[in-house]
Order: sequence, then C-alpha cells, then structure tokens
Amino acid sequence: MIAIIDYGMGNSGSIKNMLRRLGVASHITSDHQAICEADKLILPGVGAFDAGMKNLHDRGLAPLLDRRVREERVPVLGICLGMQLMTRGSDEGKRPGLGWIDAEARRFSVPPGSRLKVPHMGWAPVVSRKSSALVAPSNQDELRFYFVHSYYIDCHDGADVLLQASHGNSFVAGFERDNILGVQFHPEKSHKFGLKLLENFATRYR
Repeated sequence: MIAIIDYGMGNSGSIKNMLRRLGVASHITSDHQAICEADKLILPGVGAFDAGMKNLHDRGLAPLLDRRVREERVPVLGICLGMQLMTRGSDEGKRPGLGWIDAEARRFSVPPGSRLKVPHMGWAPVVSRKSSALVAPSNQDELRFYFVHSYYIDCHDGADVLLQASHGNSFVAGFERDNILGVQFHPEKSHKFGLKLLENFATRYR
C-alpha cells in the first residue's frame, strides 16, 4: 500500500487516480498508523514552502516521516513542492526543510528583457543523468513531463542528480539518493510519461 501524505497541500486526488489506473493500492492520509503501515510514501505538494513545513509539523508528520524515511528506509517520492520540502530549505521561506537531501530550492532568475517567464510552466523534455529504476525501461531520449514551478533544486552533491531539464539554464528535475526520490514536475499531469514513472515507483522499489 502506498500512503499519499495529506498535509493540506497537494494534487493528491489526481495522483491516487493515476495509481488506480495502474491497479496500485493507495490512500490519501495523515493518519499516523496508516503511514506507519505503508510500504511506500508519496509526498505531493502545491503552494508555498513555509506553509508546507508548518502543516507537516502542525500535524506531527515531520518527525514521523523522518523516522520512516531515514531510519526505516521506506521508499518515498516527493512531487513538486514535496520534492523541495525534502531539502534543507528554500529561497521562498525561512523555515528549515526536512533535510533529507543536501540541497536548497532557489528561485529562477530571469534576466531583464528575457522572454522566459516565471513560473516555468508547461511541457519540457527531461534527460536522465544516471541509471535509475524510476525511469527504466523508458526511452530516456524521449522523456517529457509537465512543470509548474518558480523554484528549482540546487543539489550540493552531483551524485544525487537523477534528471535535468532546462529553463534558460539547466536545472535539476529529479533527484535520487538511496530510498529518497524527488521530481520537480507533475507526473499526475504528464500522461503516459507520468504514468510510467509512477508505475516504476510502485513496482521497482522495495
């Protein structure tokens, strides 16, 4: 069973629907016992960094997730804001993040007169930077996902970088360290590409 963490910020229903299409059992929950019994975790997220961290702490979820992920090494997938919350912090706020990945979320800097817009929104090609069960056996030359974000991840350790995309400059579109995975795009809005990624997470990680 996959627990989709409910902390009041996320496109959880759409993720659950995608998993249902795959025949994968999941539930949207903030119940501590249900999270303790889950085989895998998904941390979704849409909104502001500090609000997300506040909600996780107010519901007692931050220490619970920390134990499940760091000590029990349960596979976890962060999506968009959920990915950013896994880092040490963000330019968007003042609260510390979960600190599972040595990285920070940085705001896109667009030069004056540039035609680039922030937030970065829409479909974009994504390239893989290392072998991973999350994207295998997809044709990695044709990966495309749907993005909506104003902040990107700055990883301190290049070994954590799994996927890259571009918005003016190259940025980290996904990271992976052991049981901790994050993607900046929205697999639940990415049609066949997102469906395959969620299938890989559900079936290829233990």
